[in-house]
Formats: sequence, C-alpha cells, structure tokens
Amino acid sequence: MSKHRTMEEQTDLCSRYIKIFIVVACYWIVSIATVFVNKSLLSGQDVALEAPLFITWFQCIVSFTICFTLSKTGGIPGVFKFPKGTPWNLEVMWKVIPLSIMFTLMIATNNLCLKYVGVSFYYIGRSLTTVFNVIFSWVLLKQKTSLRCIMCCVFIVFGFYIGVDQEELLGSFSLIGTIYGVVGSLMLSLYSIFTKSVLPSVNQEIWLLSYYNNAYSIILFCPLMVLNGELNVLWNYTNYHSSYFWMQMVIGGICGFAIGYVTSLQIKVTSPLTHNISGTAKACAQTVMATQWYNETKNSLWWASNLIVLASTALYARFKQVEMEENSRKIIPEEKRSLV
Repeated sequence: MSKHRTMEEQTDLCSRYIKIFIVVACYWIVSIATVFVNKSLLSGQDVALEAPLFITWFQCIVSFTICFTLSKTGGIPGVFKFPKGTPWNLEVMWKVIPLSIMFTLMIATNNLCLKYVGVSFYYIGRSLTTVFNVIFSWVLLKQKTSLRCIMCCVFIVFGFYIGVDQEELLGSFSLIGTIYGVVGSLMLSLYSIFTKSVLPSVNQEIWLLSYYNNAYSIILFCPLMVLNGELNVLWNYTNYHSSYFWMQMVIGGICGFAIGYVTSLQIKVTSPLTHNISGTAKACAQTVMATQWYNETKNSLWWASNLIVLASTALYARFKQVEMEENSRKIIPEEKRSLV
C-alpha cells in the first residue's frame, strides 16, 4: 500500500515537472520568436516598411480579434476559460483608458527601440524597468526599498552604462533606439504599478484587461501614426500584394497575443520569482542567439555588462521575494490593522 502510494506520488511529481518544463519551453520559444519576428518586420529588407507604429497597430488588431472571438466562444474548451465582458461599456472605459494610454506608449516605444537597436542589445536597452519600479514605488506609493535591492538597481544602472559605452565603441550604438528603450522601461514600470488599481474595474481579470487595452489601443494608435508621418509611407508602399508580408504581420500579431498567455501560464504553474529567473535566463539565451544569427562580434566588456544586468535583476527578484515572505509572516498589532 505504501509502495503504491509512493509510486503515485512520484508519477504525480514527474508529470508536474514535465508540465512545468513544457510551459517554460513554450514561454522561451514564443518570447524569443516574438522579438525576432518583430525585428524582421521593423527592420528587415524583405518587408521594408518604414511604419513601425502601423505594424504595432496591426498587431493590436490581431490580438483584439483573437480576444473578441474568445469572448464570444467563452474560451477554448479544456484549455482555458475566457471571461465575459465588453470594452464598449462607458463606465469601464473611463477607468481603463488612462492605463490603455500607458499600454499604447509602452508597446509603441518597445517596438521603436527594437527597430533602431540590435536584438543582442535589446535587453540592455530596456533593462531599467526594475530601477523605475523602485523610483515610482517610492514616489507614487510611498513604499520604501531595502538597501540590498537599491544596490541591485545601482549595479543595473552600472551594467546599462557599460553596455551603452561598449555599444558605442563597437559602432552599433543608436541613441534614438536607446532613448525609446528607456522610455519603454519607464512606461512598463508605470503600467505595472497602475494595473493593480485598474484590475478591480475588470473583476480582477487579466484577460479582460488585455482585451480592453488592445481595443482602445487600436483607436489611440491612429493619431500617433499621423503624427509620425506614416500615412504618406503607407500610401506609397508597394508590397501589399505580398503574401509573405501579410503572413509575417499576422504571425507577429499572434505572437503578441501568445506572449501574454504563456507569461500568465508560466507564473501560474511556477511562481513570480521563477518567472523572473526564467525571463532573465531567456534574455541571456536570446542575446547569445542574436549575436550568432546576425554574425555580431562583441568584446568581453560588452558581455560583462549583460551579465551584470542579468545577475542584478535576478538577485533583485530574489531579494523582493524573501522580503515579501518575511512581511507576510509578521504579526501586525491590532491598532495598526486596516479595517479592510
């Protein structure tokens, strides 16, 4: 009886590990594929369309179409259930629109960063999100950060500086791309902080928030495309007949939707810390792959900057998790407890 139970436990454990491995592998594949597909769309000679915001806008349309379809069908039977909701409810719209503006600017600047910098530098270019998280948590939420976490941020900034310096030395530095990367990091940080306050408006449903963000972004991107002078570019573009062009555009949109799903799934089957470590390791693999794919030669200081940023980000995630666990075990005095 005991042996039989042990065998069952081992089988359950084995199947759980296999599930985790498959989910993490899917996250890596989808995430890396998304970056390379977007880079091909934004900078590739095959597409040769100088309209990065239009490409991002089209990806939002693909994501919105998928969300709309899933909302009508209730999800995929046996895989996941999609919550019911409509983005055209005025009360919800006014609550979500400010966050959608941040979402629009975030994905726009991320793609603009990727257009101007190489895939190998993309992670470093957007590495200041953690630093902005600490700054905005203190400024907006009045949350203090421990000294060891602040030291991690100092090392991230140091690694970012070395990365920029070496990229310039190697002749592949793009100032405008790096600025877009920093703005993208800032917007991602603000988006993460304000998401918590907006989630109650969508019944704590991440999928509904994604659905609504994509719906509103389709509208918000229109004036941005006009301001960026993309209407004239689109009018003069001659490659609309290419099935390869539209296939890449649709794949980019599907990847954009899929990354949201596999990210949520990875956090669900592992933990936020494991997700952060997995994301850090994935960024490392992505950087190595990019240098090989594009035949780039980097010096030792350039690689050191990547390792400093990667290690500091992983350590920050670990320290924050330990602090959260310690805080959750603390007994709060009766007079200091919130009525909520």
